[in-house]
Amino acid sequence: MRPPTTALGRFSVATGLATAVTAFLIFVPLHRNWFDLHVYYGTVDYWTDGGRIYDYLKPGTHYGFTYPPFAAVVMLPMAVVGWYSAIAISQLLNLVAAAAILYICADATIRRERWTPWFAYAVLGCLFAWLEPVRDTASFGQVNLLLLALVLSDAWLLTSAAARARRLDRLAGLGIGLAAAIKLTPAIFIVYLLVTGRRKAAAVATSVAGAATVIAAWADQEASRTYWTEAMWNTDRVGSLAYVSNQSWQGLLARLTEPAAEPSRAVWAIGVLILLSLWAWRARRAVAAGDELAGFALTGIAACLVSPVTWVHHLVWLIPALAVLADSGLRAAPGGEQRKRLLFCAGLSYALLCSSIVWLWRWNDGGAPGFLGSNAYVWISFCLLLLLPFREAPAATLDGDGPHDHTGASATISACAEPTGATGSPSKSRPVSQQSAPPVSSTPRDSKPARSGSAG
Repeated sequence: MRPPTTALGRFSVATGLATAVTAFLIFVPLHRNWFDLHVYYGTVDYWTDGGRIYDYLKPGTHYGFTYPPFAAVVMLPMAVVGWYSAIAISQLLNLVAAAAILYICADATIRRERWTPWFAYAVLGCLFAWLEPVRDTASFGQVNLLLLALVLSDAWLLTSAAARARRLDRLAGLGIGLAAAIKLTPAIFIVYLLVTGRRKAAAVATSVAGAATVIAAWADQEASRTYWTEAMWNTDRVGSLAYVSNQSWQGLLARLTEPAAEPSRAVWAIGVLILLSLWAWRARRAVAAGDELAGFALTGIAACLVSPVTWVHHLVWLIPALAVLADSGLRAAPGGEQRKRLLFCAGLSYALLCSSIVWLWRWNDGGAPGFLGSNAYVWISFCLLLLLPFREAPAATLDGDGPHDHTGASATISACAEPTGATGSPSKSRPVSQQSAPPVSSTPRDSKPARSGSAG
C-alpha cells in the first residue's frame, strides 16, 4: 500500500490510526493498573519514613523493590508528589523516551526514503504504542523505555556527525552507565563496548555506573549491602521462572521441565555461553560493517535471552532490531525477493509482538503447540539474534579510540535475506541497493497482575 500523497490524505490516515490505537488502549482490557509504579512509589514512601528499601512489599503481594539502590535514589522525587502526579510524570517520561527512541531508530530511514516527517512519526508512534511490551511498560508504570532511551543515546553519540562536530562523542557511555546503575540488565552494553573496541566509552560507562553506585551507598549503606549480598540473588522476589511472561532462555527451560523438576542450571549456563558467544561474534561483525544500531540491537536481544527473568514488558529491547530489519528491507532493491522477505519478517515479528499470543497458554502448556506458542517471543529473539541483517555504512571514527574500519560488507545469513557468496557479500544474481545512510543519527488478562516489573 502506498502512503497518501496529499496533506488531507496524510492527516486522515494519521487521525484514523491514532483513533484506532487510542480506542484499543482504552477499551481492550489489558491495563496493568500501574502495578510496578505502586511498588516504586510505596518503596520510596516507606524508605523516607524510616523503613528499609528491601523490606517493603506491595500490600497483598510478595513483590518488593528489586532494583539497585541507585534506582531508589533516582525515584526519590516521588516522595514529594501525590499518587496521581506520579502517574502523570511516569507517562510523560515514557512519552519523551518514546520520542527519543523513534528518532534514533527511524530518523535516517525517514530522511532517506523522503517521507513527510510529521506523518512518518505519527504513523510510527501509533505502531510503537501498539506493541505489547510498550503497552505493558506504560500501564505497569515501568522504566524500560527510559532505560532504552538512555542506552540508545550512546548509539547516537557514537555515530552522529553532529555529535562528533560538537565533540559530544566524548560523552558516549554516559547513558549506558546511568542505565546500568538503575537496573542490571543494561550492564551488558558495557561489555558490548569492550567487545567492539570502544575502550573510552566503556570506561565512561563503568565510571558513571560506579559513581552512581557509590552515591547510593552514601545515601543508604545498609540498603546497598543488602542488595548486593542478599536481594540481588533472591529470585523468589520476582515470581515463578516458569510463568508465561518470562520470555527468556531460562523461562523456556522452566516451562519445559515444570512441574516435574527445576530447569538444569548446567543446561541454562551452557545455553547462555553459546548465546553470548554468538552475540559477541555478530556484534563485532555489525560494527565492522558500520551498523552501530544493529550492534546495539543484537545486545538488547542477547540481554533478553540470557537474563534469568525477561518479562514481556522487558522486550522493548527488541525494538531497535525491528527497526534495523525494516530498514534493511527498505534498502533492498524495490520489487526484489530480498526486499519482500525482509519486510515480511519485520512485519511478522511486529505483529506477533503486538498479539499477546503467549497468554493463550497461560494456564496450561497445551502440549507441543502450547510449548511453541507460550515461547513465541523467545523464538523471535532467537531468530533476530541469529539472522538480523547488517547495513553497510562509510568508514568513520567512533569515539576517539582511533579509526575503525567500516568498509566491511555484511549480508543477512538467513532465510530473510539474499543468498551470499563465500565472502559474505550479496549474491550477484540480485544486486542490493547501493543507497546507504548513517546507521543511527542522521497482569495477565484477568484480575491477577502478571509477574513483573517490580521484579525486574
